[in-house]
Amino acid sequence: MSTHRTFNLADLFEIVASVVPQRVAFKCGAQQLSFRQLDERASRLASALRSRGVRRGDNVGIQLYNSAEYLETFFACCKIGAAPVNVNYRYVAEELAYLFSTLELKALVFGAAFDEEVDRTASRVPTLKLLLRVGQRGDAPGALNYGEVLASSAPTLSDPDRSDIDIYMLCTGGTTGMPKGVMWPHKSILMAALGGGGIYFGRPPIKTPEELAEFVPHGPALTYFATAPMMHGAAMWATLISLLAGHTVVVNDQPSFDAEHVWDIVVRDGVNILSVVGDAMALPLIRALEIQPGRWNLQHLRTFGNGGAVFSKHLQERLKALLPHISINNSMGSSEAGLVGGKERPPGSDGMLQMEPRPDLAVIDDELCIVTAPGSEGTLACTGYTPIGYYGDPKKSAETFITLSGRLWVLTGDRARIDVDGQYVILGRGSQCINSGGEKIYPEEVEEAARRYAAVGDVQVVGVPDERWGQKVAAVVQVAAGASFDRTEFDRICRNHLSGYKVPKVVCLVDQMQRSPAGKADYTWAKKVAAAQAGT
Repeated sequence: MSTHRTFNLADLFEIVASVVPQRVAFKCGAQQLSFRQLDERASRLASALRSRGVRRGDNVGIQLYNSAEYLETFFACCKIGAAPVNVNYRYVAEELAYLFSTLELKALVFGAAFDEEVDRTASRVPTLKLLLRVGQRGDAPGALNYGEVLASSAPTLSDPDRSDIDIYMLCTGGTTGMPKGVMWPHKSILMAALGGGGIYFGRPPIKTPEELAEFVPHGPALTYFATAPMMHGAAMWATLISLLAGHTVVVNDQPSFDAEHVWDIVVRDGVNILSVVGDAMALPLIRALEIQPGRWNLQHLRTFGNGGAVFSKHLQERLKALLPHISINNSMGSSEAGLVGGKERPPGSDGMLQMEPRPDLAVIDDELCIVTAPGSEGTLACTGYTPIGYYGDPKKSAETFITLSGRLWVLTGDRARIDVDGQYVILGRGSQCINSGGEKIYPEEVEEAARRYAAVGDVQVVGVPDERWGQKVAAVVQVAAGASFDRTEFDRICRNHLSGYKVPKVVCLVDQMQRSPAGKADYTWAKKVAAAQAGT
């Protein structure tokens, strides 16, 4: 434990653990840990990592399902100035080798379920010197047993070098492209993505770390359920916000997402705050409530949060009709920008969200100039508390992190237009914009309209080549269980909510939609499927 408190996430967690030591910090099925226990286990692991050669500035991969070990590893890294790196547990050996090598991982904490892929990868990564396996022994040679290492390590730790600018690494691949490590200084991630420590208390961001000790003990002891994998930024940020508020974090005791089981956990563990990643998670939860009304007593649920993907307006309305007492929170953000806010657009307007102009936001056009005139369009950008770039990739860093008038701006990738009232209207991800005959079409808007047809269980919209228009809109659709898909009805519903040129010209029916474990669209896969059916 450091004596000088900083905005390092380990210091902040230790402050919370010192003032609410007996509160339950973590719960997974029958397992639970108090704040004191979670902090002590993280300190033991930090001691173990340090004694085995992990040093300040080293990168440590976390390839785990949601678990106590995930949080222990995260805070252990923070305690000694190593950077915790989220690893997509669906990656196979080739993808892992690329990620581990480009991020120069020094150590990896992984689950036994991923033993085979780690075994095929570790020997190909020269920097990877330490493997800790959570669970039963498997095939990966040289891996140490996590539990045994933890039990034999010192429960206390001294680290006088902790700093606000120690790095938290968020690995992101977005919806396309190879993964990149976004380097967030601890204080920057606290202020940009974690509400500055005061979000649950209706307070402004803390000015000193010690402020947490003043108000956390007197706040309500709420329970938050991280339904999405913590390897996804939105879920990890919500988890950290909750822990730094002294709340209990609940995780799924099954690795798969099953809507009925999720609602069972909400009831069993008295969950007050539930978060999802977009329609792909929200829709099954809503359907479960509609099919089995009255099965779950959800009076204690206060907030249904969403981040990381679009939560369609009409689905929000369906949820609100089922649970009128809850509030619905939508958070817009990205791995590079943190949480930037946003509110629902007015009925009849285009775009996904709208935002009030702020000093830390701007719309930057394709010539990299800040624009302010109504009707101007460009990329939403933010400044202030930001990452410092992508790890080991100056070229991509220069494309995303730009300096204008002496200030560093982060290009979020979200296209925005300034409306007549000066509001920023968020149109969608620019990288997925479909250009059909010069008209720009954003997949999120088409997907939202398509989901209004009850026979659509899931949908991803992409552009495929078209000889006349350059691109045409294609929808990859997974039909809802027990439903019959009627193309005429699908077109009719889409036309009720979209201009004619936005209605999908190609519809591909698939048995199973491919998405990331967090529910994010896999547009690379969807384009291959659509192009094959369209004959392009």
